[in-house]
Amino acid sequence: MLKRFVVALLMVLSLSLVGCTASAMGGLQSHVDTVDGYRFLYPIGWIEVKVASGPDVVFRDLIEETENISVVINPIPANKTLEDLGSPGEVGYQLGKSAIAPPNSNRQAELVSADSYQAEDGKTYYLLEYAVKLPKQERHNLASVVVSHGKLYTLNASATEARWTKMQPVFNQMIHSFSVR
Repeated sequence: MLKRFVVALLMVLSLSLVGCTASAMGGLQSHVDTVDGYRFLYPIGWIEVKVASGPDVVFRDLIEETENISVVINPIPANKTLEDLGSPGEVGYQLGKSAIAPPNSNRQAELVSADSYQAEDGKTYYLLEYAVKLPKQERHNLASVVVSHGKLYTLNASATEARWTKMQPVFNQMIHSFSVR
């Protein structure tokens, strides 16, 4: 009798733990950078990757290592606004040429869409979508761009084209969660 009880208890416990893991894996967690003044959501189960130069922060999926999100911060003249840099299409085109598919990178980036929205704090954000071709792979990128305190902040999320359909809702959540103080 005791043996059956222990087996039943272990089964209930293990099923409970599997249920917790499955629901947690579908969620997002927050990354907050208080020094540089930005925040965004990224999937639970992604890990931070240290990089020597370039992005301020990079997270990638633990299993699908090619899925990632990063923040790049570049200085601009203090009196410039995002609108001063150009329309969403113009900024998206320039970002595609300089960051998504820079010269000599063997990448081609096509700007699929470019839009803007006004956040509650009054800041303008540009939302950009790219189809990126590499020599042996096609990728999909979403970016959110904003200007604050003389800096251009770019949040970029990227996945292979094969995974894009599955990841698009999550990537949209991540991109729309990006905020800068």
